[in-house]
Amino acid sequence: MLTKRHLSFSNTIEGFMKLERWIHEIQQKHHLKNVIIGMEPTGHYGYNLANWLADKGKEVVMVNPATTKRNKENRDNSPSKSDPKDALVIADVVSRGVDE
Repeated sequence: MLTKRHLSFSNTIEGFMKLERWIHEIQQKHHLKNVIIGMEPTGHYGYNLANWLADKGKEVVMVNPATTKRNKENRDNSPSKSDPKDALVIADVVSRGVDE
């Protein structure tokens, strides 16, 4: 895990820029040239962000919500939902290259 803190941002250009700065800070801190951004598609909100990030040259991977749900239950035998838990599960799926 590269950071223990999460970032909240709005679904606006200003929010997207806030995310971009946060990603850049993490890249600088850990000397990373590239990042892969994994996310679930959440209607037009997710696609707006994914397209904006892709236009900025970021690699974006969309993870099927069913895959997140299944892997979350396998991880701790609990279907409980939280944004931090989902983020860890999505990162794990993306790192393993698993999606159906």
